[in-house]
Amino acid sequence: MKLVEKYDNFLSGIIAGFIFPVIIGLIVFVFTAHGMSLIAYIERIKEAYIVTHAITLCVFPNVFVFLLFNRFDMLRAARGILAATIIWAIIVFMVKFLLK
Repeated sequence: MKLVEKYDNFLSGIIAGFIFPVIIGLIVFVFTAHGMSLIAYIERIKEAYIVTHAITLCVFPNVFVFLLFNRFDMLRAARGILAATIIWAIIVFMVKFLLK
């Protein structure tokens, strides 16, 4: 079984679609926190009313992961990435319109 075949399933796409934005968020935190704790950083994002912008910034790289999976013909995993991205979009809409 090739490595591509091993990870070409819906579950691995879903996991990648939720883990990758968290990793991107932590990378953004490391480069922009300027010595703040993670809790203080999140509070500052909430006070500035840019929660949806921050989530969108972290989820956007899922497009590149989707295209990468598509390029390697890992269509089941690409569906998982797409599903996770749609769930993230629903979360963004809920935060934007329900939590004011």
